[in-house]
Amino acid sequence: MDLSASTALLLTISCYVWNTESQWFSSVLSVPNAGPWGDWGPASFCSNGYANGFSLKVEKAQLLGDNTAVNGIRLYCNDSTEIESRVGPWGTWTTQLFCPEGYLVSFSLKVESHQKILDDTAVNNIQFKCSGGANLIGFGTKWGKFGPWSDSCSIGICGFITRVQDKQGVGDDDTALNDVLFYCC
Repeated sequence: MDLSASTALLLTISCYVWNTESQWFSSVLSVPNAGPWGDWGPASFCSNGYANGFSLKVEKAQLLGDNTAVNGIRLYCNDSTEIESRVGPWGTWTTQLFCPEGYLVSFSLKVESHQKILDDTAVNNIQFKCSGGANLIGFGTKWGKFGPWSDSCSIGICGFITRVQDKQGVGDDDTALNDVLFYCC
């Protein structure tokens, strides 16, 4: 995706979020190594605060059949709300991880590159930096590699939107979570 298409996507999502959620945000965090498949879910925001923890919905490695790896992200906010965007159907929720102090401010995705005729999984894990200095690494799967870190929020992440591929049907390759954008408030 070239810069103009990427900018158009962010502006479209920003307008979508602004019009449907009535939530103000100052910037959008993204990374360049996300997967290309799926549809964007609804934007979701903390009621009145910032995210200070997360968990992942992960499908463990399949001995036979299609692997999807990470299917969803859940953020935990300091105002006691839990928020999700679009989530795939496979897997179970992992243990919650929280910043020892502060809020989530930056992220990096572990993504498996396109495998051509082999099994694709897209996002396999995520890691966050906390404003207090800690790094939190999710309980994802083994495939792929971590890409670059996103920019950082000045205070904290307050919402997000995910791109998830739906079930593709028998014999087709499912990837589940492909991309995520986080909102700084």
